[in-house]
Parts: sequence; C-alpha cells; structure tokens
Amino acid sequence: MLISAGIHLGIIGLLVLGVDFAVDAPKPIPQPVNEPIVQAVVVDQQKVAAQVERLKQQKLDEQRKEQARQEELDRKAREAKQAREREQERIRKLEAERKQQEQETKRAAEAARVAKQKEQEEKQKAAVAEAERKRKEVEKAAAEEAARKAEEKRKAEEAAAKKAAEERKRREEAEKKRQAEEKARREQERMMEEAMAAEQAALASRRNQQVVSEVSRYTAMIKATIQRNLVVNEAMRGKSCQVYIRLAKDGFVTATRVLSGDSTVCRAAEAAITRAGRLPVSPEADVYQQLKEINLTVQPEFN
Repeated sequence: MLISAGIHLGIIGLLVLGVDFAVDAPKPIPQPVNEPIVQAVVVDQQKVAAQVERLKQQKLDEQRKEQARQEELDRKAREAKQAREREQERIRKLEAERKQQEQETKRAAEAARVAKQKEQEEKQKAAVAEAERKRKEVEKAAAEEAARKAEEKRKAEEAAAKKAAEERKRREEAEKKRQAEEKARREQERMMEEAMAAEQAALASRRNQQVVSEVSRYTAMIKATIQRNLVVNEAMRGKSCQVYIRLAKDGFVTATRVLSGDSTVCRAAEAAITRAGRLPVSPEADVYQQLKEINLTVQPEFN
C-alpha cells in the first residue's frame, strides 16, 4: 500500500510540476489572434485537476479496500483465538472430569476392600467363637460324666461287700455304658469335625462367589476405561474387536494383541488401551490372577 501511494504521489507531483512549468514558461510573442492558446492552457489545467482528483479517489478506494481487508483479517484472527480458547476450556473440563472419575473409582475400590476385609474378620471371629463354645460344652459334658462315673463307682465299692455278684454285674453294665459313652463321644467328635469342615467349605464357596463378583466388576471397569479413551466415528457403528490384554499388578498394560474383529475398531481399541496406560485391577491376589490376562470385546458406543 505504501509503495502504491508513493507511486501515485509521484505521478501527481510530476503532473503538478508539469502544469507549473507550462504556466511559468516564457510566453511566446503575442500574435494578432491568441485566443486558442488561452483555451488550450485552461483545458490542460482542467485535465490535470481531473487526473489529480481521479488519483486521489483511487488512493482513497485502495485505502478503504486495504482497511476492509485488514479488518477482515482481524475478525478471522479473533474468531480463531476464541475457538482455541473454547477448545482449551473443553479439554480442561474433560481432564478434570477424568481425574474426578479416577478418584471416585479409587475411593469405591478402597471402601469395598475395607468392607470385605472387615466382613472376613468378623466371620473368622464368629467361627473361632463357635468352635470355642463347642469345645467348652464338650469339656463340661466330659467333666459331668466323669463326676457321675466317680459317684457310681463310689456307690459300687460300698456295695461290693454285700453283693459281689451284683457288683460284678454292675461293673459289666458300667463297662458297657462306658463303651457306649465312648462311642457317643467319638461320634460327637466326628460330627464336630464334619461341622467345621462344612463351615470351611461354606466360607470357601462364599469367597469364590465374591471373587467371581469382583472379576465381573473389574472387567466392567476396564471396559469403561477403554470406552472413555476410544475415539469413534460413524464407520465403526455396529462393529467390534476382540483383543487380548496382559496387566501388571499395578494395572500397567504390558502387552496387547488383536484376536479378531473389524480392523478400524481394532486400531482404535489398541490406541485407547495405549492412551489409558493403566487399567483398573483388584489389590486382591486371587482376583488379580483371573484378570492379569483377559480377552475383551470392544464395541464402540454411540450416544
């Protein structure tokens, strides 16, 4: 614009100088008739003025166009800046939501672990208390039986002098009774052992159910984490991919492998797993053993 303005100003200056030279130049010797010369000078001045006005108008038009172009560039720059700021704000909000979800997941996992540990401790205490109660009952029964036998024996010894035959008979009956009581005691001990074994089996069964439930819960959490990091497009609708994942104890992904499925979905799934870096894992060893190597089916979700 500056160069163009300079050129125009130079042309105007030359024109003006040309007009001045024409006016100031020595006039020719008057002739009898000089009216045409005067008219030519007036016409030249009018042309110069018209040319100067035209150049001025052209300069103003170019300035207005340049100003309009600059204003359009400024408007586009402001819109681009506002778009960047909106995108940065959206990314910040998404990151804050992701961190909040991670914290909530950790708090929920910790609360579940504490509750489960407390439940196990209470069950163990109850089992120990029940075993102690049964042991004391057995000891009390044995003590009472021993006292009763001692009393019977004392009475039998007192009557020994009178009736030897009856004493022998009573001894035989006492021996039979003792054998029956011994058999009953052994039977009671056997029943106690079976009851304790059944209790241990029930505890093991409940633990297996808990492990299955935890495996299902953490599998769902792993799928949710992959879904959050999955970049989807319309071409992936209704398609899926099966992937193999190996996890470290801290949830770090040590290996992935595509097993089958749509290639586009599989690439997106692998990218989502890599983007996540770590996946939710249980701190309990028996649950982790079933989750450290898993096969998952990833299917894009659309709102």
